[in-house]
Parts: sequence; C-alpha cells; structure tokens
Amino acid sequence: MATVRVQEAPFDVAAEMAALTAASPGVGGIGCFVGIVRPDRRTDGRSLQALTLEHYPGMTERSIGAIAAEAEQRFELAGCTVLHRIGRLGIGEGIVLVLAAAPHRGHALDATAFLIDWLKTRAPFWKRQDYDDGGSDWVEARAADDEAAVRWS
Repeated sequence: MATVRVQEAPFDVAAEMAALTAASPGVGGIGCFVGIVRPDRRTDGRSLQALTLEHYPGMTERSIGAIAAEAEQRFELAGCTVLHRIGRLGIGEGIVLVLAAAPHRGHALDATAFLIDWLKTRAPFWKRQDYDDGGSDWVEARAADDEAAVRWS
C-alpha cells in the first residue's frame, strides 16, 4: 500500500525510508529520488528566489495515489512513498520525495524513475517562480518532461 501525502511541512528522508522498510517485509532495495528547488538564473538576469506550489486538495492526492498504484502493480513493488510539498519553497528545500521498495534493485530504480516522470506530467500542481526583482511567472509544461514520460506508456 502506497503512502501518499501532499504537505507544507518538510519531509525527513531517513524517517520515511525507515517507515517504508518496516512496512515492506522482504524488500531487497529502495529506490530514492529527492527533488530540490535549485537556484536558477534566467537569460534576462533574474534569479529564482522561490517556487510556490498550489494544488486542488483531494484531486491531487487521488491523482498521485493512482500513479503510485500503477507503479506498485507495474514494478511488483513491496511498497512506495510519494510526498509532495506545497506552499512557498526556497532554494535548496526539498520539494518531492519518491521511494520505491522492491525485492530487486531493477524494479526499485525503474519504479522511482517512472514515479517521478509521471508526477512531473500527470500530477496536478501549479508552480509559480518568484524572482529576486519581485516578479513572478507560472511554470509551463515542458516538452522534455512529456518525452521522458512517454517511455512508460
């Protein structure tokens, strides 16, 4: 059974890994991805100061739950954890945590990649980039993310 949470609070990777390991007997490996808000300088000279993520409560959790269920079935996972943060996140803060527990490393690593690719393209979040000059803009869908997700279709 997948653990899925959308939350404002930071996550503790070690605590989440321990919880998944305890809940997944027979696990041989856990794939892990931690997404972090990276510093970004635009060609116009502005620097990213923060990302603000918004979501529609209930809908987002259901969507992520469906993605996690697909991963569990497709990769024969013993369990998985998907945590996504919302609110205003500064440079260097964790934004998403994906853990995939499987009897063998191949399935754990493939499931981790699948989960993050589908989160990027199918989970309903709205992301605003806030810059050092006080300006902001909304993040558009990226073709590179769609191309990465196609490999799992």
